[in-house]
Amino acid sequence: MRRTRIRARATRREGGAAIITALLVMALSAILVSGILWREQVQVRRVENQRLLGQAQWVARGALDWTRLVLHSEADTLPSVTYLGGLWSTPVARTRLSDFIGAISDDSTQVGSTWLSGTVEDAQSRFNLRSLVSNPSPGVLEVNVTQLQTFQRLLQVVGVDGQLAGKTALYVRAGLSHSATRFENAGTSSMSSTSTTTGASAQEDGANSTDNPGLEEIDDSNSKAASLLMTDTDALLDIPGYTPAALARLRPFITVLPNATPVNMNTASAEVLTAMIPQMTLAKAQAFVARRQTVFFRNMSDVSLALQAADVDGVTLDSSLYDVNTSYFLIHGGVQHDRAEVDRTTLVWRDPLTHATRVVRVQDQP
Repeated sequence: MRRTRIRARATRREGGAAIITALLVMALSAILVSGILWREQVQVRRVENQRLLGQAQWVARGALDWTRLVLHSEADTLPSVTYLGGLWSTPVARTRLSDFIGAISDDSTQVGSTWLSGTVEDAQSRFNLRSLVSNPSPGVLEVNVTQLQTFQRLLQVVGVDGQLAGKTALYVRAGLSHSATRFENAGTSSMSSTSTTTGASAQEDGANSTDNPGLEEIDDSNSKAASLLMTDTDALLDIPGYTPAALARLRPFITVLPNATPVNMNTASAEVLTAMIPQMTLAKAQAFVARRQTVFFRNMSDVSLALQAADVDGVTLDSSLYDVNTSYFLIHGGVQHDRAEVDRTTLVWRDPLTHATRVVRVQDQP
């Protein structure tokens, strides 16, 4: 009898252990399955996000092609003038894509969830940092003193230390020199670097002056460390003395283009005009811009007359510094497609003869 009771208790204990084991196995299986399902869901979500982003990028490309067509058409209509009253300068507010192309069907959720916005900006309305360096002959890079003084005035107008102009010019020159000579042999590279270093002999002798006005007592060692060609204004933060706050004040008035360019007098801001024309105060430049809104300049003679009317005399309108037409445009476009967003700035070049456009560079904003 006693043995029977012990056997029954052992059987019950074994049965309880089996139940607990089964529950543990089921719980572990549920955890493993839920983990697998979660990873699969994350993977599906990732693939879906990539698909949405790809679709948003295709919409952005389509909007860019449409904008390039507008720029081409505008140049065909008025080939020698670029002014702010053109169709190209009309901003596109945040608008559904379906409002542009129409509803494809009654179930147009894909199109209806896509939004577009964008603006086109004349890149030559800004001061081009590339203009700080000129090429008087092949293989020779020199700081352009006139443009250096212009940039110094622009810095002062926006409340930034004007002494940074010289450092910037040397930095741009160093980047151009490196870009031009990095594929050459050692002998050629040393020759090029000697020809592009202004005032090298004076520095070796311990003098504090250089051959370029406005570059006195500037340490060229940091500029020589520039290893990449400057393609964006954010590169100014690599130059000692620039701060994010200073760059934020300066950024609306500067750009970096592939080559030296004149400033478009039809689109330049009052700050840029003040820097470009020493005889013009900021107040006169603001009045000049206000009058420009009613009539645009068709040629440099119109600009000269407008300057005289603004009581600004003695200005020599050098064609390498001033123009009324533009070849470079900044296209700012935004696309929101469901959860995907694309915020993109594209630099476009327009051929002054054929009016064909070409994408120079594309930058996606984070």
